[in-house]
Amino acid sequence: MSRLIGIDLGTTNSCVAVMDGGSSVVIPSETGARTTPSVVAFMKDGTRLVGEAARRQAVLNPARTVYSIKREMGSNTRIKIDGKSYSPPEISAMILSKLKTDAENYLGEPVTDAVITVPAYFTDSQRQATRDAGTIAGLNVVRIVNEPTAAALAYGVDKEQSQKVMVYDLGGGTFDVSVLDIQGGVIEVLATAGNNRLGGDDFDKAVADYLAEEFKRTYRLDPRKDQTAFSRLREAAEQAKIELSSVSETHVSIPFLMQKRGTPCHLDLTLTREKFDELTRPLIEATLGPVRQAMDDAKVTPAALSKVLLVGGSTRIPAVQEAVKAVTGKEPFKGINPDECVAIGASLQAGVLAGAVHGLLLLDVTPLTLGIETMGGVFSPIISRNTTIPVKKTAVYTTAANFQTSVEIKVFQGERQMTRGNKLLGNFRLNGITRAPRGVPQIEVTFEIDASGIVHVTARDQATGRAQDITITASGNLSQAEIDRAVADARAYAGEDRLRRRQAAARDAAEAVLYKAEAADRKSMSREEKKRLDEAEKRLRKALRGKDAGEMEQAAEEMKAVLQR
Repeated sequence: MSRLIGIDLGTTNSCVAVMDGGSSVVIPSETGARTTPSVVAFMKDGTRLVGEAARRQAVLNPARTVYSIKREMGSNTRIKIDGKSYSPPEISAMILSKLKTDAENYLGEPVTDAVITVPAYFTDSQRQATRDAGTIAGLNVVRIVNEPTAAALAYGVDKEQSQKVMVYDLGGGTFDVSVLDIQGGVIEVLATAGNNRLGGDDFDKAVADYLAEEFKRTYRLDPRKDQTAFSRLREAAEQAKIELSSVSETHVSIPFLMQKRGTPCHLDLTLTREKFDELTRPLIEATLGPVRQAMDDAKVTPAALSKVLLVGGSTRIPAVQEAVKAVTGKEPFKGINPDECVAIGASLQAGVLAGAVHGLLLLDVTPLTLGIETMGGVFSPIISRNTTIPVKKTAVYTTAANFQTSVEIKVFQGERQMTRGNKLLGNFRLNGITRAPRGVPQIEVTFEIDASGIVHVTARDQATGRAQDITITASGNLSQAEIDRAVADARAYAGEDRLRRRQAAARDAAEAVLYKAEAADRKSMSREEKKRLDEAEKRLRKALRGKDAGEMEQAAEEMKAVLQR
């Protein structure tokens, strides 16, 4: 078995860590950074960039750059570039492949197994999509762990005293809050709540919209109607948000943002923290409802909380910290790195599964109620939210019409009493039921949730023993055939990527040799030596005009031999 890594697949940034020598170590990217931007870019020449390189070119290439794809996991969204359509799991797989490669370069060995984190409030379809992304990237996802729980693992692995801890996780695209009980190596999640469409991206957009309105008021031009201009505006808004976490005001200057009748128009204004707080107050208040809900579900008062841990880059915003303090009565704990702690927690769970970490037990919960639809569109719950997983529960139902020989099982997830207010996860049909008057057949429906939060449903007719079961795959997820095709595409691209890297390396080496040849003292050479050098230089320049790495390498070696002689 290869080394088991832990991955925080984030909306804005991702991070990978591994257990090494008994402690968790964050694996740096090829540039030395400890986190990798969750950005993918498609270049016109067919090259694909992931991470920092993709983020750097986003402003000039907005239509071909994909970011915040995590928000679309489990949906029907498709990203269309150059006539090809990509699903959210496929884009996420490109990010995971980059992290996998970084881990392999760091460890010096192949990596095939991983623990990946997801927001605690991710639905089953979103968890399935995350697992699909791992499969496409060539990873065996041995466990999916909730992000707040992973953060608590990073904080509580060495804590002996009993304590109740709240984890407030406000990331780039999602928000979660969990209440946990930590006792002697056992970390039990008591309750979780959140919002999968709320995060730092929304703070950036609120500021960007304000900047756009100010620009429009001055020039009668709306940057939001120009993709490149608004991309620059979003980047400036994000930078302003970051700066206002440590200063009371910041200067926003974007020269040549747009043109009006050939005249350049510049954005130049000062943004205060007070104005930023005003713009983002509704977003912060939207996080407080789930905080109160989690405490109510866990039957915990603010006084019973030992600590409130802040996770996610957006928790650096002073107004967020003040709001958390106001609702919990606790000064938020900042002793863990909000950007790295989730990956560290994932690597600790990986260590437990690999047998490298002992005395640590994680008891997580399912975030939403699961059940089926009964007559009249009524939602019949089978597993309630905040039930500890893994779990298996069975309920018995009957037919709604006389002499039914089949029933359709529709599986829903949510908290509404009618199914139209909940999310349909999937459906299947149980055939071969004994013909009988309504109310006579006994149909057992069993829900099973594994340790990763993935749902499996079975329906069985007690009279005939006939059964039908599915692992839930919502409409937005990939079929097995699509996953297999995406895996093949990823492998093919990996081969192309290796070829491009070889081409780049061969070109760099050839150009270095060519530079030495140009700097050589030809006056001291004999006529024969000059001729050999000129011929070698001609071959090398011809090879450089092409794309054959082998030709470049061979021509460079020949030139080296001539220079050495």
